[in-house]
Amino acid sequence: MSKWVKISVLSFLRQKMQLWKFAMLMSIVNLLLYNIPFFVFVSNHSELTIFWYIFLQLSLLIVMLLANFLACYILVFLFRYFGRVLIAIGHIISSICVYFVYVYSTIIDDSMIKNVLNTRSSEALPFVSWPLLLTILLIGVVPAIYVLVQKIDYGTWKRFGIVLGSVIGVVGLFILLNFNRILWISKYDTELGGLLMPWSYTVNTGRVLSAMHKANKKEILLPDGRIRNEDEKTAVVLVIGESARRANFSLYGYEKHTNPCLESIGGVYALPARSCATYTTAGTKAILEYKSQRTLYEILPNYLYRMGVDVVWRTSNWGEPPVHIDEYETRGKLAKRYKEYIDKDYDGVLFYNIKQRIIDSQKNKVFIVLHTSTSHGPSYNSHYPNRFQKFVPIAESVEEGRSSKEKLFNAYDNTILYTDYLLANLIDSLNSIDQWKTAMLFVSDHGESLGENGLYMHGVPMKVAPKEQYEIPFIVWTKNDFRTIKNLSDEIEQHSVFHSVLNLFDIESEVYDAELDIFER
Repeated sequence: MSKWVKISVLSFLRQKMQLWKFAMLMSIVNLLLYNIPFFVFVSNHSELTIFWYIFLQLSLLIVMLLANFLACYILVFLFRYFGRVLIAIGHIISSICVYFVYVYSTIIDDSMIKNVLNTRSSEALPFVSWPLLLTILLIGVVPAIYVLVQKIDYGTWKRFGIVLGSVIGVVGLFILLNFNRILWISKYDTELGGLLMPWSYTVNTGRVLSAMHKANKKEILLPDGRIRNEDEKTAVVLVIGESARRANFSLYGYEKHTNPCLESIGGVYALPARSCATYTTAGTKAILEYKSQRTLYEILPNYLYRMGVDVVWRTSNWGEPPVHIDEYETRGKLAKRYKEYIDKDYDGVLFYNIKQRIIDSQKNKVFIVLHTSTSHGPSYNSHYPNRFQKFVPIAESVEEGRSSKEKLFNAYDNTILYTDYLLANLIDSLNSIDQWKTAMLFVSDHGESLGENGLYMHGVPMKVAPKEQYEIPFIVWTKNDFRTIKNLSDEIEQHSVFHSVLNLFDIESEVYDAELDIFER
Protein backbone atom coordinates (compact mmCIF):
# COMPACT_ATOMS: atom_id res chain seq x y z
CA MET A 1 0.00 0.00 0.00
CA SER A 2 1.49 3.35 -1.05
CA LYS A 3 2.01 6.27 1.32
CA TRP A 4 -0.78 8.31 -0.30
CA VAL A 5 -3.26 5.44 -0.08
CA LYS A 6 -2.48 5.02 3.62
CA ILE A 7 -2.95 8.75 4.19
CA SER A 8 -6.27 8.70 2.32
CA VAL A 9 -7.58 5.75 4.33
CA LEU A 10 -6.55 7.29 7.65
CA SER A 11 -8.04 10.63 6.64
CA PHE A 12 -11.33 8.92 5.76
CA LEU A 13 -11.48 7.10 9.10
CA ARG A 14 -10.66 10.27 11.07
CA GLN A 15 -13.54 12.16 9.51
CA LYS A 16 -16.76 11.87 11.44
CA MET A 17 -19.50 10.11 9.49
CA GLN A 18 -23.10 10.94 10.20
CA LEU A 19 -24.82 8.00 11.86
CA TRP A 20 -27.46 7.60 9.16
CA LYS A 21 -24.73 7.31 6.50
CA PHE A 22 -22.80 4.82 8.61
CA ALA A 23 -25.95 2.72 9.19
CA MET A 24 -26.76 2.69 5.47
CA LEU A 25 -23.18 1.72 4.60
CA MET A 26 -23.35 -1.18 7.07
CA SER A 27 -26.69 -2.26 5.62
CA ILE A 28 -25.25 -2.34 2.10
CA VAL A 29 -22.18 -4.25 3.29
CA ASN A 30 -24.44 -6.72 5.08
CA LEU A 31 -26.49 -7.23 1.92
CA LEU A 32 -23.54 -7.76 -0.40
CA LEU A 33 -21.45 -9.97 1.89
CA TYR A 34 -24.02 -12.13 3.65
CA ASN A 35 -27.38 -12.11 1.89
CA ILE A 36 -26.78 -13.10 -1.73
CA PRO A 37 -27.94 -16.71 -0.95
CA PHE A 38 -31.26 -15.25 0.22
CA PHE A 39 -31.93 -13.62 -3.15
CA VAL A 40 -30.68 -16.67 -5.05
CA PHE A 41 -33.24 -18.76 -3.14
CA VAL A 42 -36.01 -16.29 -3.98
CA SER A 43 -34.99 -16.39 -7.63
CA ASN A 44 -34.93 -20.21 -7.76
CA HIS A 45 -38.31 -20.63 -6.06
CA SER A 46 -40.31 -17.78 -7.56
CA GLU A 47 -43.11 -18.78 -9.94
CA LEU A 48 -44.16 -15.21 -10.73
CA THR A 49 -44.38 -13.40 -14.02
CA ILE A 50 -41.35 -11.28 -14.87
CA PHE A 51 -42.98 -8.04 -13.67
CA TRP A 52 -44.03 -9.40 -10.28
CA TYR A 53 -40.73 -11.25 -9.93
CA ILE A 54 -38.78 -8.01 -10.36
CA PHE A 55 -41.18 -6.19 -8.04
CA LEU A 56 -40.79 -8.87 -5.34
CA GLN A 57 -37.01 -8.87 -5.58
CA LEU A 58 -36.90 -5.07 -5.48
CA SER A 59 -39.29 -4.95 -2.52
CA LEU A 60 -37.27 -7.52 -0.57
CA LEU A 61 -34.10 -5.62 -1.38
CA ILE A 62 -35.51 -2.34 -0.07
CA VAL A 63 -37.08 -3.92 3.03
CA MET A 64 -33.84 -5.75 3.86
CA LEU A 65 -31.71 -2.65 3.40
CA LEU A 66 -34.01 -0.54 5.56
CA ALA A 67 -34.47 -3.21 8.25
CA ASN A 68 -30.72 -3.67 8.64
CA PHE A 69 -30.26 0.10 8.49
CA LEU A 70 -32.81 0.50 11.26
CA ALA A 71 -31.18 -2.15 13.46
CA CYS A 72 -27.74 -0.59 13.08
CA TYR A 73 -29.05 2.95 13.56
CA ILE A 74 -30.94 2.10 16.77
CA LEU A 75 -28.12 0.02 18.27
CA VAL A 76 -25.42 2.62 17.69
CA PHE A 77 -27.54 5.63 18.66
CA LEU A 78 -28.82 4.10 21.90
CA PHE A 79 -25.75 2.11 22.99
CA ARG A 80 -22.98 4.08 21.28
CA TYR A 81 -19.69 2.15 21.24
CA PHE A 82 -21.21 -0.97 22.79
CA GLY A 83 -23.68 -1.02 19.92
CA ARG A 84 -20.77 -0.91 17.50
CA VAL A 85 -19.17 -3.86 19.32
CA LEU A 86 -22.37 -5.86 18.84
CA ILE A 87 -22.42 -5.02 15.13
CA ALA A 88 -18.76 -6.02 14.79
CA ILE A 89 -19.48 -9.37 16.43
CA GLY A 90 -22.44 -9.73 14.09
CA HIS A 91 -20.15 -9.37 11.05
CA ILE A 92 -17.94 -12.19 12.29
CA ILE A 93 -20.88 -14.49 13.07
CA SER A 94 -22.50 -13.68 9.71
CA SER A 95 -19.27 -14.55 7.90
CA ILE A 96 -19.25 -17.98 9.57
CA CYS A 97 -22.92 -18.55 8.78
CA VAL A 98 -22.66 -17.57 5.13
CA TYR A 99 -19.65 -19.89 4.72
CA PHE A 100 -21.75 -22.82 5.89
CA VAL A 101 -24.64 -21.69 3.70
CA TYR A 102 -22.39 -21.69 0.62
CA VAL A 103 -20.36 -24.82 1.39
CA TYR A 104 -22.92 -27.06 3.12
CA SER A 105 -26.22 -25.55 1.89
CA THR A 106 -27.08 -24.92 5.54
CA ILE A 107 -30.20 -23.07 6.66
CA ILE A 108 -29.71 -21.18 9.93
CA ASP A 109 -33.11 -21.97 11.45
CA ASP A 110 -33.98 -22.92 15.03
CA SER A 111 -33.07 -26.55 14.35
CA MET A 112 -29.57 -25.54 13.30
CA ILE A 113 -29.22 -23.28 16.34
CA LYS A 114 -30.11 -26.27 18.54
CA ASN A 115 -27.41 -28.27 16.75
CA VAL A 116 -24.87 -25.52 17.40
CA LEU A 117 -25.78 -25.20 21.07
CA ASN A 118 -25.41 -28.98 21.47
CA THR A 119 -22.13 -29.24 19.56
CA ARG A 120 -18.95 -30.04 21.43
CA SER A 121 -15.48 -28.92 20.39
CA SER A 122 -14.59 -32.43 19.22
CA GLU A 123 -17.43 -32.28 16.70
CA ALA A 124 -16.77 -28.68 15.66
CA LEU A 125 -13.02 -28.98 15.04
CA PRO A 126 -13.32 -31.01 11.80
CA PHE A 127 -15.22 -28.07 10.27
CA VAL A 128 -12.27 -25.70 10.81
CA SER A 129 -10.38 -25.23 7.56
CA TRP A 130 -8.28 -22.61 5.81
CA PRO A 131 -11.17 -21.58 3.53
CA LEU A 132 -13.33 -21.01 6.61
CA LEU A 133 -10.63 -19.01 8.40
CA LEU A 134 -9.95 -16.93 5.28
CA THR A 135 -13.68 -16.24 4.88
CA ILE A 136 -13.93 -15.08 8.51
CA LEU A 137 -10.90 -12.83 8.05
CA LEU A 138 -11.97 -11.17 4.80
CA ILE A 139 -15.70 -10.70 5.25
CA GLY A 140 -15.92 -10.87 9.04
CA VAL A 141 -12.89 -9.42 10.78
CA VAL A 142 -12.10 -6.67 8.24
CA PRO A 143 -15.58 -5.06 8.32
CA ALA A 144 -15.68 -5.57 12.10
CA ILE A 145 -12.48 -3.56 12.52
CA TYR A 146 -13.90 -0.79 10.37
CA VAL A 147 -17.05 -0.64 12.52
CA LEU A 148 -14.92 -0.18 15.63
CA VAL A 149 -12.52 2.50 14.31
CA GLN A 150 -14.79 4.72 12.20
CA LYS A 151 -15.61 8.01 13.94
CA ILE A 152 -19.34 8.73 14.04
CA ASP A 153 -21.51 11.80 14.47
CA TYR A 154 -24.42 10.34 16.45
CA GLY A 155 -26.77 13.25 15.81
CA THR A 156 -29.68 14.48 17.93
CA TRP A 157 -32.78 12.84 19.36
CA LYS A 158 -34.87 14.89 16.96
CA ARG A 159 -33.02 13.50 13.94
CA PHE A 160 -33.24 10.02 15.47
CA GLY A 161 -37.04 10.30 15.69
CA ILE A 162 -37.41 11.61 12.13
CA VAL A 163 -35.22 8.88 10.65
CA LEU A 164 -36.92 6.17 12.71
CA GLY A 165 -40.42 7.22 11.69
CA SER A 166 -39.55 7.63 8.01
CA VAL A 167 -37.87 4.22 7.70
CA ILE A 168 -40.65 2.39 9.53
CA GLY A 169 -43.21 4.04 7.26
CA VAL A 170 -41.41 3.00 4.07
CA VAL A 171 -40.91 -0.58 5.32
CA GLY A 172 -44.59 -0.80 6.24
CA LEU A 173 -45.59 0.48 2.79
CA PHE A 174 -43.57 -2.16 0.93
CA ILE A 175 -44.92 -4.90 3.21
CA LEU A 176 -48.47 -3.81 2.34
CA LEU A 177 -47.65 -3.70 -1.37
CA ASN A 178 -46.51 -7.32 -1.17
CA PHE A 179 -49.36 -8.55 0.99
CA ASN A 180 -50.61 -10.74 -1.85
CA ARG A 181 -47.30 -12.62 -1.68
CA ILE A 182 -48.00 -13.66 1.92
CA LEU A 183 -48.87 -17.27 0.96
CA TRP A 184 -45.62 -17.63 -0.99
CA ILE A 185 -43.62 -16.17 1.90
CA SER A 186 -45.44 -18.45 4.36
CA LYS A 187 -44.61 -21.46 2.19
CA TYR A 188 -40.89 -20.73 2.38
CA ASP A 189 -40.77 -18.92 5.72
CA THR A 190 -38.24 -21.33 7.25
CA GLU A 191 -35.82 -21.10 4.34
CA LEU A 192 -36.19 -17.35 3.92
CA GLY A 193 -35.73 -16.72 7.62
CA GLY A 194 -32.80 -19.12 7.77
CA LEU A 195 -30.92 -17.32 4.99
CA LEU A 196 -31.55 -13.76 6.16
CA MET A 197 -28.47 -12.44 7.98
CA PRO A 198 -28.18 -11.41 10.78
CA TRP A 199 -31.84 -12.06 11.60
CA SER A 200 -31.55 -15.82 11.06
CA TYR A 201 -29.22 -16.52 13.97
CA THR A 202 -30.29 -13.66 16.23
CA VAL A 203 -34.04 -14.36 16.09
CA ASN A 204 -33.68 -18.16 16.13
CA THR A 205 -31.16 -18.10 18.97
CA GLY A 206 -33.63 -16.03 20.97
CA ARG A 207 -36.41 -18.50 20.17
CA VAL A 208 -34.33 -21.50 21.17
CA LEU A 209 -33.07 -19.94 24.41
CA SER A 210 -36.59 -18.87 25.28
CA ALA A 211 -37.90 -22.39 24.69
CA MET A 212 -35.07 -23.83 26.79
CA HIS A 213 -35.89 -21.42 29.61
CA LYS A 214 -39.57 -22.34 29.54
CA ALA A 215 -38.98 -26.07 29.27
CA ASN A 216 -39.48 -28.17 32.36
CA LYS A 217 -36.23 -28.56 34.23
CA LYS A 218 -37.49 -31.84 35.60
CA GLU A 219 -39.51 -34.20 33.48
CA ILE A 220 -43.08 -35.14 34.30
CA LEU A 221 -43.19 -38.67 35.71
CA LEU A 222 -45.20 -41.29 33.85
CA PRO A 223 -47.76 -43.51 35.61
CA ASP A 224 -46.11 -46.32 37.55
CA GLY A 225 -45.53 -49.50 35.57
CA ARG A 226 -45.30 -53.10 36.77
CA ILE A 227 -42.94 -55.87 35.67
CA ARG A 228 -45.16 -58.95 35.37
CA ASN A 229 -42.44 -61.61 35.21
CA GLU A 230 -39.73 -60.40 37.54
CA ASP A 231 -37.90 -63.75 37.72
CA GLU A 232 -37.28 -64.01 33.97
CA LYS A 233 -33.76 -62.86 33.09
CA THR A 234 -34.05 -60.35 30.26
CA ALA A 235 -31.45 -58.07 28.68
CA VAL A 236 -32.24 -55.53 25.96
CA VAL A 237 -29.64 -53.39 24.21
CA LEU A 238 -30.80 -50.28 22.36
CA VAL A 239 -28.24 -48.85 19.93
CA ILE A 240 -28.99 -45.28 18.85
CA GLY A 241 -27.30 -44.65 15.53
CA GLU A 242 -26.04 -41.26 14.42
CA SER A 243 -26.79 -39.95 10.90
CA ALA A 244 -27.33 -43.49 9.58
CA ARG A 245 -29.52 -43.32 6.52
CA ARG A 246 -31.51 -46.34 5.38
CA ALA A 247 -30.58 -45.99 1.71
CA ASN A 248 -26.97 -47.07 2.33
CA PHE A 249 -27.70 -50.32 4.18
CA SER A 250 -27.52 -53.38 1.92
CA LEU A 251 -30.11 -54.95 4.27
CA TYR A 252 -32.54 -52.52 2.61
CA GLY A 253 -31.36 -53.22 -0.94
CA TYR A 254 -28.34 -50.92 -1.33
CA GLU A 255 -26.19 -52.18 -4.19
CA LYS A 256 -22.91 -51.98 -2.24
CA HIS A 257 -22.32 -54.78 0.28
CA THR A 258 -22.34 -52.67 3.45
CA ASN A 259 -23.96 -55.28 5.77
CA PRO A 260 -22.05 -58.53 5.19
CA CYS A 261 -22.10 -59.50 8.88
CA LEU A 262 -25.77 -58.84 9.64
CA GLU A 263 -26.88 -60.51 6.43
CA SER A 264 -25.25 -63.74 7.62
CA ILE A 265 -27.11 -63.80 10.96
CA GLY A 266 -30.52 -65.41 11.24
CA GLY A 267 -33.40 -63.63 12.91
CA VAL A 268 -32.30 -60.13 11.94
CA TYR A 269 -35.15 -57.92 10.75
CA ALA A 270 -34.60 -54.68 8.84
CA LEU A 271 -37.77 -52.62 9.21
CA PRO A 272 -38.39 -49.39 7.29
CA ALA A 273 -38.64 -46.43 9.63
CA ARG A 274 -38.98 -42.68 9.59
CA SER A 275 -37.35 -40.23 12.00
CA CYS A 276 -39.36 -37.52 13.75
CA ALA A 277 -36.68 -34.90 13.07
CA THR A 278 -33.47 -34.33 11.15
CA TYR A 279 -31.21 -33.40 14.06
CA THR A 280 -29.85 -35.32 17.03
CA THR A 281 -31.60 -33.74 20.02
CA ALA A 282 -35.13 -34.14 18.64
CA GLY A 283 -34.44 -37.52 17.03
CA THR A 284 -32.97 -38.98 20.21
CA LYS A 285 -35.81 -37.59 22.29
CA ALA A 286 -38.34 -39.24 19.96
CA ILE A 287 -36.61 -42.60 20.34
CA LEU A 288 -36.81 -42.40 24.11
CA GLU A 289 -40.27 -40.89 24.68
CA TYR A 290 -43.63 -42.64 24.54
CA LYS A 291 -45.26 -40.15 22.16
CA SER A 292 -44.50 -36.95 20.30
CA GLN A 293 -44.85 -33.95 22.58
CA ARG A 294 -43.26 -30.61 23.38
CA THR A 295 -43.43 -31.19 27.12
CA LEU A 296 -40.62 -33.26 28.61
CA TYR A 297 -42.06 -36.43 30.08
CA GLU A 298 -40.07 -39.22 31.69
CA ILE A 299 -37.93 -40.93 29.06
CA LEU A 300 -37.48 -44.69 28.69
CA PRO A 301 -34.21 -45.25 30.61
CA ASN A 302 -35.41 -43.13 33.53
CA TYR A 303 -38.78 -44.91 33.56
CA LEU A 304 -37.22 -48.37 33.57
CA TYR A 305 -34.65 -47.35 36.19
CA ARG A 306 -37.45 -46.14 38.47
CA MET A 307 -39.11 -49.56 38.11
CA GLY A 308 -35.99 -51.35 39.29
CA VAL A 309 -34.39 -52.26 35.96
CA ASP A 310 -30.58 -52.21 35.81
CA VAL A 311 -29.98 -49.39 33.31
CA VAL A 312 -26.67 -48.51 31.62
CA TRP A 313 -25.99 -45.60 29.26
CA ARG A 314 -22.79 -45.54 27.20
CA THR A 315 -22.20 -42.67 24.79
CA SER A 316 -19.85 -41.04 22.31
CA ASN A 317 -22.57 -38.55 21.48
CA TRP A 318 -24.73 -35.91 23.20
CA GLY A 319 -28.04 -34.13 22.89
CA GLU A 320 -30.18 -36.66 24.74
CA PRO A 321 -32.80 -35.53 27.29
CA PRO A 322 -31.71 -35.63 30.96
CA VAL A 323 -30.77 -39.19 31.91
CA HIS A 324 -31.28 -39.97 35.62
CA ILE A 325 -29.47 -43.25 36.26
CA ASP A 326 -26.37 -44.30 38.17
CA GLU A 327 -24.29 -45.72 35.32
CA TYR A 328 -23.80 -43.05 32.64
CA GLU A 329 -20.43 -43.49 30.89
CA THR A 330 -18.74 -41.62 28.05
CA ARG A 331 -16.47 -43.13 25.42
CA GLY A 332 -13.49 -41.38 27.00
CA LYS A 333 -14.19 -42.92 30.37
CA LEU A 334 -14.62 -46.37 28.85
CA ALA A 335 -11.38 -45.99 26.85
CA LYS A 336 -9.46 -45.38 30.08
CA ARG A 337 -11.01 -48.45 31.70
CA TYR A 338 -10.57 -50.78 28.72
CA LYS A 339 -7.05 -49.83 27.66
CA GLU A 340 -6.52 -53.30 26.23
CA TYR A 341 -9.29 -52.84 23.64
CA ILE A 342 -7.77 -52.22 20.22
CA ASP A 343 -10.50 -49.84 19.01
CA LYS A 344 -10.95 -47.85 22.20
CA ASP A 345 -10.80 -44.56 20.28
CA TYR A 346 -13.87 -45.49 18.25
CA ASP A 347 -17.45 -46.47 19.01
CA GLY A 348 -16.43 -50.08 19.42
CA VAL A 349 -15.47 -49.37 23.02
CA LEU A 350 -19.15 -48.71 23.81
CA PHE A 351 -19.90 -52.32 22.84
CA TYR A 352 -16.92 -53.81 24.65
CA ASN A 353 -17.56 -56.23 27.54
CA ILE A 354 -21.37 -55.95 27.24
CA LYS A 355 -21.81 -59.68 27.79
CA GLN A 356 -19.91 -59.63 31.07
CA ARG A 357 -21.74 -56.51 32.20
CA ILE A 358 -25.07 -58.32 31.77
CA ILE A 359 -23.89 -61.51 33.48
CA ASP A 360 -22.52 -59.54 36.44
CA SER A 361 -25.78 -57.68 36.99
CA GLN A 362 -27.48 -58.18 40.34
CA LYS A 363 -30.88 -57.79 38.70
CA ASN A 364 -32.94 -59.92 36.33
CA LYS A 365 -33.76 -57.04 33.99
CA VAL A 366 -30.95 -55.16 32.22
CA PHE A 367 -31.40 -52.31 29.75
CA ILE A 368 -28.34 -50.90 27.98
CA VAL A 369 -28.32 -47.87 25.68
CA LEU A 370 -25.37 -47.31 23.36
CA HIS A 371 -25.52 -43.81 21.87
CA THR A 372 -23.07 -43.85 18.96
CA SER A 373 -21.65 -41.21 16.61
CA THR A 374 -20.36 -43.53 13.88
CA SER A 375 -21.80 -41.86 10.76
CA HIS A 376 -21.56 -38.21 11.75
CA GLY A 377 -19.93 -35.81 9.31
CA PRO A 378 -18.18 -33.87 8.06
CA SER A 379 -15.17 -36.24 8.41
CA TYR A 380 -16.80 -39.66 8.05
CA ASN A 381 -13.45 -41.43 7.78
CA SER A 382 -12.51 -40.35 11.31
CA HIS A 383 -15.25 -42.53 12.84
CA TYR A 384 -13.98 -45.99 11.95
CA PRO A 385 -10.65 -47.92 12.25
CA ASN A 386 -8.51 -48.08 9.11
CA ARG A 387 -9.19 -51.78 8.58
CA PHE A 388 -12.82 -50.91 7.74
CA GLN A 389 -11.79 -48.69 4.85
CA LYS A 390 -13.07 -51.17 2.29
CA PHE A 391 -14.66 -48.70 -0.11
CA VAL A 392 -11.98 -46.48 -1.68
CA PRO A 393 -10.98 -43.84 -2.61
CA ILE A 394 -12.51 -41.68 0.11
CA ALA A 395 -13.13 -38.01 0.78
CA GLU A 396 -11.72 -36.88 4.10
CA SER A 397 -14.44 -34.27 4.55
CA VAL A 398 -17.82 -33.25 3.15
CA GLU A 399 -16.14 -30.20 1.65
CA GLU A 400 -13.74 -32.42 -0.32
CA GLY A 401 -16.63 -34.73 -1.19
CA ARG A 402 -18.47 -31.93 -3.00
CA SER A 403 -16.12 -32.44 -5.94
CA SER A 404 -16.33 -36.24 -5.89
CA LYS A 405 -19.61 -37.94 -5.03
CA GLU A 406 -17.99 -41.37 -5.24
CA LYS A 407 -15.36 -40.50 -2.63
CA LEU A 408 -17.98 -39.04 -0.29
CA PHE A 409 -20.21 -42.12 -0.58
CA ASN A 410 -17.24 -44.43 -0.02
CA ALA A 411 -16.27 -42.66 3.21
CA TYR A 412 -19.86 -42.74 4.44
CA ASP A 413 -20.40 -46.37 3.41
CA ASN A 414 -17.37 -47.40 5.45
CA THR A 415 -19.14 -46.04 8.55
CA ILE A 416 -22.11 -48.30 7.76
CA LEU A 417 -19.71 -51.23 7.29
CA TYR A 418 -18.26 -50.53 10.76
CA THR A 419 -21.76 -50.24 12.21
CA ASP A 420 -22.60 -53.61 10.66
CA TYR A 421 -19.57 -55.17 12.36
CA LEU A 422 -20.41 -53.69 15.76
CA LEU A 423 -24.06 -54.78 15.66
CA ALA A 424 -23.19 -58.29 14.49
CA ASN A 425 -20.66 -58.75 17.29
CA LEU A 426 -23.19 -57.44 19.79
CA ILE A 427 -25.75 -59.98 18.58
CA ASP A 428 -23.19 -62.78 18.86
CA SER A 429 -22.47 -61.75 22.46
CA LEU A 430 -26.15 -61.54 23.40
CA ASN A 431 -26.87 -64.86 21.74
CA SER A 432 -24.15 -66.58 23.78
CA ILE A 433 -25.51 -65.58 27.21
CA ASP A 434 -27.06 -68.71 28.68
CA GLN A 435 -30.36 -68.57 30.58
CA TRP A 436 -31.05 -65.00 29.46
CA LYS A 437 -33.63 -63.76 26.98
CA THR A 438 -31.89 -61.09 24.95
CA ALA A 439 -32.75 -58.59 22.24
CA MET A 440 -31.08 -55.82 20.23
CA LEU A 441 -32.66 -52.78 18.58
CA PHE A 442 -30.75 -50.39 16.35
CA VAL A 443 -32.48 -47.12 15.42
CA SER A 444 -30.90 -44.02 13.90
CA ASP A 445 -31.67 -40.54 15.22
CA HIS A 446 -32.03 -39.21 11.64
CA GLY A 447 -30.65 -39.70 8.15
CA GLU A 448 -28.04 -37.85 6.12
CA SER A 449 -27.74 -35.99 2.81
CA LEU A 450 -24.73 -36.83 0.65
CA GLY A 451 -25.06 -34.23 -2.06
CA GLU A 452 -28.57 -35.00 -3.33
CA ASN A 453 -30.14 -31.74 -4.55
CA GLY A 454 -27.01 -29.94 -3.39
CA LEU A 455 -27.62 -30.80 0.28
CA TYR A 456 -25.11 -32.26 2.71
CA MET A 457 -25.30 -33.72 6.21
CA HIS A 458 -28.61 -33.04 8.03
CA GLY A 459 -30.70 -30.49 9.91
CA VAL A 460 -33.08 -29.36 7.15
CA PRO A 461 -36.56 -28.61 8.59
CA MET A 462 -38.83 -31.65 8.38
CA LYS A 463 -41.48 -30.00 6.24
CA VAL A 464 -38.96 -29.51 3.42
CA ALA A 465 -36.38 -32.19 4.30
CA PRO A 466 -35.38 -34.68 1.58
CA LYS A 467 -36.12 -38.32 2.28
CA GLU A 468 -32.42 -39.07 2.80
CA GLN A 469 -32.57 -37.09 6.05
CA TYR A 470 -35.54 -38.92 7.59
CA GLU A 471 -35.63 -42.43 6.09
CA ILE A 472 -33.76 -44.42 8.72
CA PRO A 473 -32.90 -48.04 9.57
CA PHE A 474 -34.73 -49.89 12.34
CA ILE A 475 -32.90 -53.21 12.81
CA VAL A 476 -34.15 -55.78 15.32
CA TRP A 477 -32.89 -59.12 16.61
CA THR A 478 -34.20 -61.33 19.43
CA LYS A 479 -32.70 -64.54 20.77
CA ASN A 480 -34.45 -67.78 19.75
CA ASP A 481 -37.58 -65.90 18.66
CA PHE A 482 -37.86 -64.38 22.14
CA ARG A 483 -40.49 -62.17 20.55
CA THR A 484 -42.26 -62.38 17.21
CA ILE A 485 -42.22 -59.38 14.88
CA LYS A 486 -45.64 -58.22 13.73
CA ASN A 487 -46.51 -58.24 10.06
CA LEU A 488 -45.86 -54.52 9.54
CA SER A 489 -46.76 -52.82 6.28
CA ASP A 490 -46.17 -49.15 7.09
CA GLU A 491 -43.04 -47.24 8.07
CA ILE A 492 -42.29 -47.44 11.78
CA GLU A 493 -41.88 -44.32 13.84
CA GLN A 494 -39.18 -43.82 16.45
CA HIS A 495 -41.69 -43.88 19.33
CA SER A 496 -42.12 -47.60 18.66
CA VAL A 497 -38.91 -48.16 20.60
CA PHE A 498 -40.51 -47.16 23.91
CA HIS A 499 -43.49 -49.49 23.60
CA SER A 500 -41.54 -52.38 22.10
CA VAL A 501 -39.04 -52.31 24.97
CA LEU A 502 -41.90 -52.36 27.49
CA ASN A 503 -43.12 -55.51 25.73
CA LEU A 504 -39.67 -57.12 25.86
CA PHE A 505 -39.48 -56.55 29.62
CA ASP A 506 -43.10 -57.69 30.03
CA ILE A 507 -44.07 -54.40 31.65
CA GLU A 508 -47.67 -53.37 32.23
CA SER A 509 -48.21 -49.63 32.00
CA GLU A 510 -50.98 -47.12 31.27
CA VAL A 511 -48.81 -45.42 28.63
CA TYR A 512 -48.14 -48.65 26.70
CA ASP A 513 -49.55 -48.45 23.16
CA ALA A 514 -49.91 -51.79 21.39
CA GLU A 515 -50.29 -50.01 18.04
CA LEU A 516 -46.75 -48.70 18.28
CA ASP A 517 -45.30 -52.00 19.53
CA ILE A 518 -43.48 -53.88 16.76
CA PHE A 519 -43.75 -57.23 18.61
CA GLU A 520 -46.62 -59.60 19.23
CA ARG A 521 -47.62 -59.83 22.88
